[in-house]
Amino acid sequence: MSTDGTLAGRTLFISGASRGIGLAIALRAARDGANVALIAKTGEPHPKLEGTVFTAAEQIEAAGGQALPIVGDIRDEHQVHDAVVQAVARFGGIDICVNNASAINLAATEDLELKRFDLMQQINVRGTFVVTQACLPHLRAGTNPHILTLSPPIGLRPEWLGPHIGYTLAKYGMSLLALGWAAEFAQAGIASNALWPRTIVATAAVQNLLGGDAAMAHSRRPEIYSDAAYTILTRDSRSCTGNAFLCEDVLAEEGVTDLSPYDYVAGAEPYMDLYVDHI
Repeated sequence: MSTDGTLAGRTLFISGASRGIGLAIALRAARDGANVALIAKTGEPHPKLEGTVFTAAEQIEAAGGQALPIVGDIRDEHQVHDAVVQAVARFGGIDICVNNASAINLAATEDLELKRFDLMQQINVRGTFVVTQACLPHLRAGTNPHILTLSPPIGLRPEWLGPHIGYTLAKYGMSLLALGWAAEFAQAGIASNALWPRTIVATAAVQNLLGGDAAMAHSRRPEIYSDAAYTILTRDSRSCTGNAFLCEDVLAEEGVTDLSPYDYVAGAEPYMDLYVDHI
């Protein structure tokens, strides 16, 4: 199946897209006139987190897309399946599944509370599995169907395994799912890829958990992620599958070599992200 290089008329189901990278991916698709069903927990304003699932939907529609905001927890398979039913009823199907929702805690083993360990595994690994499983019957009937999971390349170097194994296990679990689905659904023509940035991206997690204003100043804007995601999602699903991409490499393949427009602060050198061996 070929793609026409646009997401016009396609339907995306995105987890955790109230803000940040998930919302940026939704907005990029909306510029083509895509439909976006978004499931996220934030139905009411949060003191430390910008936006809700409803304000995200307003932005998606203002950008040219159609939006279906759904308040839900991807740890609950019943809520996820209900959300998928709502998306299909509204838009007629699902062409793209984006696994964006993720929890982060970089504590070492002795410092990581088990409830925090469990939360990361439940959202990152189980949630990704549940969302994709619920979307799959519709992806099989979709146009140029893609699964895109926002997780890193898998590396077994000590510096990635030692400091925060609970988080690493959860993110690598997402990547294993992405690569496994590529093999499992190759014959069905459903693409599955992982995508991760080479440098940190300005998100609420960076602001609140990973260094505050200083780290934000050395980040890139979420659009570097959304532009790379858009490039993958408009590629042919039978040929673009089974990859653990880095955003910057995807953009370079499209001839984008000047990344300075993505800098959160002009001229500031971006910091390397986790799980990336070199800038």
